[in-house]
Amino acid sequence: MTPRDTSDDSRWSDLERPPLNGAALRRALVKDGGHGGLYCDVEVVQRTGSTNSDLVALAREGTAMEGAVLVAEEQTSGRGRLDRRWTAPPRSGLFFSVLLKPTAVPVSRWGWLPLLTGVAVAAGLSRAAGVDTALKWPNDLLVTVGGEERKAGGILAERAGDDGVVVGVGINVTLKEEELPVPQAGSLALAGAVTTDRDPLLRAVLRSLEDWYGRWRSAGGDPAVSGLQATYAAGCATLGRVVRAELPGDRSLVGEAVAVDGDGRLVIATEEGVREPVGAGDIVHLRPA
Repeated sequence: MTPRDTSDDSRWSDLERPPLNGAALRRALVKDGGHGGLYCDVEVVQRTGSTNSDLVALAREGTAMEGAVLVAEEQTSGRGRLDRRWTAPPRSGLFFSVLLKPTAVPVSRWGWLPLLTGVAVAAGLSRAAGVDTALKWPNDLLVTVGGEERKAGGILAERAGDDGVVVGVGINVTLKEEELPVPQAGSLALAGAVTTDRDPLLRAVLRSLEDWYGRWRSAGGDPAVSGLQATYAAGCATLGRVVRAELPGDRSLVGEAVAVDGDGRLVIATEEGVREPVGAGDIVHLRPA
Protein backbone atom coordinates (compact mmCIF):
# COMPACT_ATOMS: atom_id res chain seq x y z
CA MET A 1 0.00 0.00 0.00
CA THR A 2 1.63 3.23 -1.14
CA PRO A 3 1.13 6.28 1.11
CA ARG A 4 -0.80 9.02 -0.62
CA ASP A 5 -2.55 11.74 1.31
CA THR A 6 -5.41 13.29 -0.58
CA SER A 7 -6.89 16.66 0.22
CA ASP A 8 -8.84 19.39 -1.45
CA ASP A 9 -8.76 23.17 -1.59
CA SER A 10 -11.04 23.42 1.43
CA ARG A 11 -8.41 21.87 3.71
CA TRP A 12 -9.02 24.47 6.42
CA SER A 13 -12.63 25.30 5.59
CA ASP A 14 -13.83 24.05 9.00
CA LEU A 15 -11.38 25.35 11.57
CA GLU A 16 -13.13 23.37 14.32
CA ARG A 17 -12.36 20.19 12.39
CA PRO A 18 -8.82 20.39 11.00
CA PRO A 19 -7.58 17.55 8.79
CA LEU A 20 -5.39 14.72 9.99
CA ASN A 21 -1.67 15.00 9.28
CA GLY A 22 -0.81 11.81 7.43
CA ALA A 23 2.93 12.45 7.32
CA ALA A 24 3.11 13.09 11.06
CA LEU A 25 1.04 9.98 11.79
CA ARG A 26 3.41 7.86 9.71
CA ARG A 27 6.45 9.31 11.46
CA ALA A 28 4.91 8.54 14.85
CA LEU A 29 3.62 5.05 14.13
CA VAL A 30 5.76 3.44 11.42
CA LYS A 31 9.08 2.42 12.94
CA ASP A 32 12.31 1.62 11.10
CA GLY A 33 10.73 1.67 7.68
CA GLY A 34 7.90 -0.59 8.78
CA HIS A 35 10.13 -3.33 10.24
CA GLY A 36 10.28 -2.32 13.91
CA GLY A 37 6.64 -2.62 14.95
CA LEU A 38 3.19 -3.60 13.78
CA TYR A 39 2.51 -0.71 11.44
CA CYS A 40 4.02 -0.70 7.96
CA ASP A 41 2.02 2.19 6.51
CA VAL A 42 -0.58 4.79 7.44
CA GLU A 43 -2.57 6.25 4.55
CA VAL A 44 -5.05 9.09 4.98
CA VAL A 45 -7.60 9.66 2.22
CA GLN A 46 -10.05 12.52 1.93
CA ARG A 47 -13.09 10.41 1.13
CA THR A 48 -14.01 6.81 0.43
CA GLY A 49 -16.97 4.51 0.61
CA SER A 50 -15.63 2.20 3.32
CA THR A 51 -12.09 1.82 4.64
CA ASN A 52 -12.88 -1.80 5.48
CA SER A 53 -14.00 -2.62 1.95
CA ASP A 54 -10.96 -0.87 0.47
CA LEU A 55 -8.45 -2.59 2.73
CA VAL A 56 -10.07 -6.02 2.34
CA ALA A 57 -9.78 -5.60 -1.45
CA LEU A 58 -6.11 -4.57 -1.20
CA ALA A 59 -5.37 -7.54 1.06
CA ARG A 60 -7.02 -9.97 -1.33
CA GLU A 61 -5.02 -8.49 -4.20
CA GLY A 62 -1.85 -9.00 -2.18
CA THR A 63 -0.96 -5.30 -2.27
CA ALA A 64 -1.39 -4.64 1.47
CA MET A 65 0.78 -6.11 4.22
CA GLU A 66 0.02 -6.71 7.87
CA GLY A 67 -0.02 -3.43 9.73
CA ALA A 68 -1.42 -1.39 6.85
CA VAL A 69 -3.69 1.35 8.20
CA LEU A 70 -6.25 3.16 6.03
CA VAL A 71 -7.89 6.29 7.45
CA ALA A 72 -10.67 8.31 5.82
CA GLU A 73 -11.66 11.87 6.63
CA GLU A 74 -15.13 10.95 5.39
CA GLN A 75 -16.86 7.64 4.73
CA THR A 76 -19.83 7.68 2.38
CA SER A 77 -20.76 4.01 2.82
CA GLY A 78 -19.42 3.16 6.28
CA ARG A 79 -20.83 -0.08 7.64
CA GLY A 80 -21.46 -1.56 11.04
CA ARG A 81 -22.65 -5.01 11.96
CA LEU A 82 -25.52 -6.44 9.89
CA ASP A 83 -24.58 -3.93 7.15
CA ARG A 84 -25.99 -1.00 9.10
CA ARG A 85 -24.91 2.39 7.74
CA TRP A 86 -22.48 4.58 9.66
CA THR A 87 -22.47 8.19 8.51
CA ALA A 88 -20.94 11.37 9.94
CA PRO A 89 -19.83 14.80 8.70
CA PRO A 90 -16.31 15.04 7.21
CA ARG A 91 -13.48 15.19 9.78
CA SER A 92 -15.95 14.76 12.67
CA GLY A 93 -14.58 11.40 13.76
CA LEU A 94 -11.98 8.70 13.36
CA PHE A 95 -12.79 6.20 10.63
CA PHE A 96 -10.02 3.69 9.98
CA SER A 97 -9.16 0.07 9.28
CA VAL A 98 -6.12 -2.08 10.07
CA LEU A 99 -4.99 -5.28 8.36
CA LEU A 100 -3.91 -8.01 10.80
CA LYS A 101 -2.44 -11.40 9.92
CA PRO A 102 -2.31 -13.48 13.11
CA THR A 103 -1.03 -16.60 11.35
CA ALA A 104 0.69 -17.90 14.51
CA VAL A 105 -2.68 -17.94 16.31
CA PRO A 106 -5.20 -20.76 15.77
CA VAL A 107 -8.05 -19.59 13.56
CA SER A 108 -10.49 -20.73 16.26
CA ARG A 109 -9.26 -17.80 18.39
CA TRP A 110 -9.53 -15.11 15.71
CA GLY A 111 -13.03 -14.32 16.94
CA TRP A 112 -11.39 -12.43 19.79
CA LEU A 113 -10.02 -9.77 17.41
CA PRO A 114 -13.07 -7.44 17.47
CA LEU A 115 -13.21 -7.72 21.28
CA LEU A 116 -9.46 -7.08 21.47
CA THR A 117 -9.91 -4.02 19.28
CA GLY A 118 -12.66 -2.78 21.59
CA VAL A 119 -10.39 -3.10 24.63
CA ALA A 120 -7.59 -1.29 22.81
CA VAL A 121 -9.83 1.54 21.59
CA ALA A 122 -11.38 2.04 25.03
CA ALA A 123 -7.96 2.08 26.72
CA GLY A 124 -6.46 4.47 24.18
CA LEU A 125 -9.36 6.91 24.35
CA SER A 126 -9.51 6.83 28.14
CA ARG A 127 -5.86 7.88 28.29
CA ALA A 128 -5.87 10.43 25.47
CA ALA A 129 -9.37 11.93 25.74
CA GLY A 130 -9.94 11.55 29.47
CA VAL A 131 -13.37 10.04 28.82
CA ASP A 132 -14.76 7.08 30.72
CA THR A 133 -15.63 4.48 28.12
CA ALA A 134 -17.36 1.12 28.33
CA LEU A 135 -17.89 -1.76 25.93
CA LYS A 136 -21.24 -3.16 24.93
CA TRP A 137 -20.87 -6.76 23.78
CA PRO A 138 -19.67 -7.50 21.22
CA ASN A 139 -18.37 -4.36 19.53
CA ASP A 140 -19.87 -1.04 20.61
CA LEU A 141 -18.06 1.75 22.46
CA LEU A 142 -20.23 3.57 25.00
CA VAL A 143 -19.79 6.97 26.64
CA THR A 144 -21.93 8.82 29.16
CA VAL A 145 -23.68 12.02 28.06
CA GLY A 146 -25.79 13.80 30.66
CA GLY A 147 -26.01 10.66 32.77
CA GLU A 148 -27.19 8.62 29.79
CA GLU A 149 -25.32 5.76 28.15
CA ARG A 150 -24.79 6.40 24.44
CA LYS A 151 -22.96 4.71 21.59
CA ALA A 152 -19.97 6.70 20.34
CA GLY A 153 -18.20 4.07 18.29
CA GLY A 154 -18.28 0.64 16.74
CA ILE A 155 -16.00 -2.07 15.42
CA LEU A 156 -16.36 -4.36 12.41
CA ALA A 157 -14.01 -7.27 11.69
CA GLU A 158 -13.94 -8.95 8.26
CA ARG A 159 -11.88 -11.80 6.87
CA ALA A 160 -9.44 -10.79 4.15
CA GLY A 161 -8.35 -13.90 2.32
CA ASP A 162 -7.11 -17.02 4.10
CA ASP A 163 -4.60 -15.34 6.40
CA GLY A 164 -5.94 -11.89 7.19
CA VAL A 165 -8.54 -9.98 9.17
CA VAL A 166 -9.38 -6.31 8.67
CA VAL A 167 -10.63 -4.58 11.79
CA GLY A 168 -12.50 -1.35 11.15
CA VAL A 169 -13.21 1.31 13.75
CA GLY A 170 -15.57 4.29 13.69
CA ILE A 171 -15.54 6.82 16.54
CA ASN A 172 -17.64 9.96 16.82
CA VAL A 173 -15.28 12.69 18.05
CA THR A 174 -16.75 16.17 17.57
CA LEU A 175 -20.37 15.46 16.61
CA LYS A 176 -22.78 17.98 18.11
CA GLU A 177 -26.22 17.03 19.40
CA GLU A 178 -27.95 18.26 16.23
CA GLU A 179 -25.58 16.20 14.05
CA LEU A 180 -26.21 12.84 15.71
CA PRO A 181 -27.71 10.22 13.37
CA VAL A 182 -29.99 8.93 16.14
CA PRO A 183 -30.78 10.30 19.64
CA GLN A 184 -29.05 7.29 21.24
CA ALA A 185 -25.71 8.21 19.67
CA GLY A 186 -22.98 10.19 21.38
CA SER A 187 -19.52 11.60 20.80
CA LEU A 188 -16.33 12.23 22.73
CA ALA A 189 -17.05 15.97 22.69
CA LEU A 190 -20.53 15.50 24.18
CA ALA A 191 -19.02 13.21 26.82
CA GLY A 192 -16.66 15.98 27.96
CA ALA A 193 -13.38 14.92 26.33
CA VAL A 194 -10.36 16.93 27.46
CA THR A 195 -9.25 17.07 23.82
CA THR A 196 -10.87 16.40 20.46
CA ASP A 197 -7.62 16.72 18.48
CA ARG A 198 -7.89 13.62 16.30
CA ASP A 199 -4.15 13.20 15.62
CA PRO A 200 -3.15 12.33 19.21
CA LEU A 201 -6.39 10.38 19.69
CA LEU A 202 -5.65 8.20 16.66
CA ARG A 203 -2.02 7.70 17.71
CA ALA A 204 -3.13 6.63 21.20
CA VAL A 205 -5.70 4.16 19.86
CA LEU A 206 -3.31 2.61 17.33
CA ARG A 207 -0.51 2.27 19.91
CA SER A 208 -2.96 0.61 22.28
CA LEU A 209 -4.05 -1.76 19.51
CA GLU A 210 -0.42 -2.63 18.75
CA ASP A 211 0.19 -3.37 22.43
CA TRP A 212 -2.86 -5.58 22.93
CA TYR A 213 -2.40 -7.39 19.62
CA GLY A 214 1.22 -8.13 20.54
CA ARG A 215 0.23 -9.54 23.94
CA TRP A 216 -2.53 -11.69 22.47
CA ARG A 217 -0.37 -12.98 19.63
CA SER A 218 2.53 -13.77 21.99
CA ALA A 219 0.12 -15.85 24.09
CA GLY A 220 -0.95 -17.83 21.02
CA GLY A 221 -4.28 -16.07 21.08
CA ASP A 222 -5.12 -17.39 24.54
CA PRO A 223 -7.53 -14.80 25.97
CA ALA A 224 -6.84 -15.79 29.60
CA VAL A 225 -3.03 -15.89 29.42
CA SER A 226 -2.87 -12.58 27.52
CA GLY A 227 -5.17 -10.90 30.06
CA LEU A 228 -7.63 -10.01 27.33
CA GLN A 229 -10.59 -11.96 28.68
CA ALA A 230 -10.38 -10.42 32.17
CA THR A 231 -9.78 -6.91 30.82
CA TYR A 232 -12.71 -7.15 28.43
CA ALA A 233 -15.00 -8.38 31.22
CA ALA A 234 -13.87 -5.55 33.52
CA GLY A 235 -14.79 -2.93 30.92
CA CYS A 236 -17.95 -4.56 29.58
CA ALA A 237 -21.13 -2.65 30.43
CA THR A 238 -23.25 -5.61 29.33
CA LEU A 239 -22.18 -7.94 32.14
CA GLY A 240 -24.43 -7.95 35.20
CA ARG A 241 -27.37 -6.55 33.27
CA VAL A 242 -30.65 -8.02 32.13
CA VAL A 243 -30.50 -8.18 28.35
CA ARG A 244 -32.44 -9.37 25.38
CA ALA A 245 -30.47 -11.16 22.69
CA GLU A 246 -31.98 -11.01 19.21
CA LEU A 247 -30.64 -14.20 17.68
CA PRO A 248 -30.48 -15.55 14.13
CA GLY A 249 -33.65 -17.28 13.02
CA ASP A 250 -35.95 -14.68 14.65
CA ARG A 251 -35.29 -16.11 18.11
CA SER A 252 -34.79 -14.00 21.21
CA LEU A 253 -33.38 -14.78 24.62
CA VAL A 254 -33.87 -12.77 27.82
CA GLY A 255 -31.73 -13.15 30.92
CA GLU A 256 -28.78 -11.80 32.85
CA ALA A 257 -25.46 -11.45 31.05
CA VAL A 258 -23.14 -13.23 33.48
CA ALA A 259 -19.85 -13.85 31.64
CA VAL A 260 -17.80 -13.73 28.47
CA ASP A 261 -16.49 -17.24 27.88
CA GLY A 262 -13.17 -18.42 26.45
CA ASP A 263 -14.51 -18.16 22.91
CA GLY A 264 -15.62 -14.55 23.38
CA ARG A 265 -19.29 -15.49 23.58
CA LEU A 266 -21.72 -13.74 25.91
CA VAL A 267 -23.18 -16.15 28.49
CA ILE A 268 -26.79 -15.38 29.37
CA ALA A 269 -28.48 -16.95 32.41
CA THR A 270 -32.24 -17.29 31.94
CA GLU A 271 -34.93 -17.40 34.61
CA GLU A 272 -35.17 -21.15 33.99
CA GLY A 273 -31.61 -21.55 35.26
CA VAL A 274 -30.12 -22.24 31.82
CA ARG A 275 -26.81 -20.64 30.86
CA GLU A 276 -26.69 -20.14 27.12
CA PRO A 277 -23.62 -18.80 25.27
CA VAL A 278 -24.42 -16.36 22.46
CA GLY A 279 -21.87 -15.99 19.68
CA ALA A 280 -23.81 -13.71 17.35
CA GLY A 281 -26.79 -11.46 17.68
CA ASP A 282 -28.02 -8.03 18.71
CA ILE A 283 -27.95 -7.30 22.43
CA VAL A 284 -30.42 -4.88 24.02
CA HIS A 285 -29.70 -3.61 27.55
CA LEU A 286 -33.07 -3.83 29.29
CA ARG A 287 -32.10 -2.28 32.63
CA PRO A 288 -29.02 -1.40 34.66
CA ALA A 289 -27.28 -3.93 36.89
